[in-house]
Amino acid sequence: MADSYIITSESVSDGHPDKVCDQISDGILDKIYSQDPEGKVAIETVVTKNKVIIVGEISTKAEFNAASVAREIIKEIGYDKPEYEFSNSSANIETYIHHQSPDIAQGVDKGGAGDQGIMFGYATNETKELMPLPILYAHKLTQKLSELRKNKEIPYLRPDAKSQVSVKYVNGKPKRISTIVVGASHDSEISEEQVREDIIKKVIKPVCEKWIDKKTKIFVNGTGKFVKCGPAADSGLTGRKIIVDTYGGIGSHGGGCFSGKDPSKVDRSASYMARYIAKNLVAAGVCDSCEIQLAYCIGIAEPVSVYVSAKNSKFSNAELEKIVRKIFPLTPKGIIKHLKLNRPIYRKTAAFGHFGRENEDFEWEKTNMVDKINEELKKRRKFSFKIWYE
Repeated sequence: MADSYIITSESVSDGHPDKVCDQISDGILDKIYSQDPEGKVAIETVVTKNKVIIVGEISTKAEFNAASVAREIIKEIGYDKPEYEFSNSSANIETYIHHQSPDIAQGVDKGGAGDQGIMFGYATNETKELMPLPILYAHKLTQKLSELRKNKEIPYLRPDAKSQVSVKYVNGKPKRISTIVVGASHDSEISEEQVREDIIKKVIKPVCEKWIDKKTKIFVNGTGKFVKCGPAADSGLTGRKIIVDTYGGIGSHGGGCFSGKDPSKVDRSASYMARYIAKNLVAAGVCDSCEIQLAYCIGIAEPVSVYVSAKNSKFSNAELEKIVRKIFPLTPKGIIKHLKLNRPIYRKTAAFGHFGRENEDFEWEKTNMVDKINEELKKRRKFSFKIWYE
C-alpha cells in the first residue's frame, strides 16, 4: 500500500513586517562590514505603525547612521507612500545601540563561538536546488509577487504578501501540489475578482504549472480583501520567520535566527556550514536526504558535537561523521574563512530564504566539496575491504 501524506510550507514577501525587520538588521550589518569586516554585530529591529525601533550590541570601527540605513531599505522594499501608514519619509526611527559585553568578547575575540546552541542543515534530492519542494515553491511565489509588483506588471500590489504550498508525497516522493494559498496586499480600489484573476494567471500558473492539476485548490486572499498591510497592520520583529528562512518545517531547527548577527555568532555561520555539508553529501550521491546537527559552547572553538543523519545511504552515519570532521572546517574562524562570511552579503539573504537560491555570494550553496567527499569514501571502502579480506 502506498504511503501518502501532505507537507505544507509557507513563505513571506520582502514587504512582510518581520522581513522588513530582518532586512534592516542585515542592512546595518552590511554597512558595518563594508568598512570593518572584523566588526561584532547583534542588531534587532521592531516595526509597527509609522515607527521603527533598532536595538543591539556592536563592537566596530565603522561609522554609520542606523536610521539612514533603515530609511533607505524601507524605500527600496516599496514602503514609499504616506497612505501605507508606514513609509521611509514618515516613520519615526529610534535607535538604542551599545557596545558588546566584554564578557562575551574575551572568548569570541580568541576565535571561540559567539554563543552556545544547536544548529541544523538539511538537503534533499527531490529538487535540483536540493531543497524540499514545498518551501522552494512557496518562495518562488513570493519572489514572483515581488517581481511583478516592482516592475509594475501588477501595479496595484502593495509590498506585504504571503504564500503557502501543500505538496502530496507518495512513498517519499513529491507528486503534486494539492493546495496553494496566496495573500497579496493591494490598493483599495481594485476588486477581489481582479486580484484573484491576476494572481492565478500571472503568478501561480507560471510558477507552479508543472505541479498543479484540476484538483489543486487555490485560495487568494482568503478574507476577501487585503488593503491595510505591512507594519501598520501587524508589528514586525527580527528573527520571527526562522522556519521560512530555512526548510519550511522539514527537518529540525535549533531556534536561533540569522539576521542582524555577524558570523562569529554560530546561530548563523554554523547553520550555513550545516547546509553546506548536507548539500554536498546529497550532491555527491551519498544519500537521498541529509540532516546535519552542529553544537557549540560559547567561547570554545571546536563543536561539542557533530551529528549526521543520512537517509537511504550505503554508508553509516558514523562513517559520514568522520568524513565531515576531517574535510569540513567546523570552528567559527574556519567556517568564516571557508564560506567567505566576512563580507557585506547579508541584506540579500534576509528575504525569500537563506538556502536554495543561486547567488555567487552564497558560498554555502556551492557543491565544491563533492570530489573530496568521494575521495574519502573510496579510501575508507578500500581500507574496510583490505581488513575484511585479510
